[in-house]
Amino acid sequence: MTKPLTIDFVSDIACPWCAIGLSSLQLALSRLGEAVDAQIVVHPFELNPQMGPDGEAIVDYLGKKYGRTPEQIAETQAMIRERGASVGFTFGPRTYVYNTFDAHRLLHWAGIKGKQLPLKLALLQAYHSKGKDPGNHDVLVEAAQSVGLDAEEASEVLRSGDYAQDVRAEEQQFQELGIHSVPSIIFNRRHLVTGGQPVEAFEQVIQQVLAET
Repeated sequence: MTKPLTIDFVSDIACPWCAIGLSSLQLALSRLGEAVDAQIVVHPFELNPQMGPDGEAIVDYLGKKYGRTPEQIAETQAMIRERGASVGFTFGPRTYVYNTFDAHRLLHWAGIKGKQLPLKLALLQAYHSKGKDPGNHDVLVEAAQSVGLDAEEASEVLRSGDYAQDVRAEEQQFQELGIHSVPSIIFNRRHLVTGGQPVEAFEQVIQQVLAET
């Protein structure tokens, strides 16, 4: 018997663990097959909301924010590449950190169009795999078009500033719920899991949630 499952995925495009977590979650769902009918809804979170339009070198950014040395950053990135490969996500060279607010606005619009998850995946690949700027409107329109969204409509959303208030309100809502790190994954609006967990961990959590329904 197939059981419905709502998954709220709170994340930022700038977050490598979000890319790992989403890939891992999708693998877990594929393993469970017809046992679950899952709906993944993406929600916004900004790791660097004050970032300027030109971005910042990742070594400088992480050095100031977390006190990490270039060697420590390189070690972490190597580990992230390995973890990504284990769940089918390819990390390329990420040398800059960018502002992602416009990307979240576009994702909100894509949700109305029924293309939110495909766009989220395209944006994660554009940044983490290809090193593109997810704050650049050309990059965002290209990603939208790649998943079947209308390029001119996407451009108009970005030009107009549409959905800015919606994104801000949603970010505040989840902060008030105690979400301060990403990825944060909420199953059936009751069970919270954080971080880029292994496939087996997601699979176990989903089975537990389904057993309760």
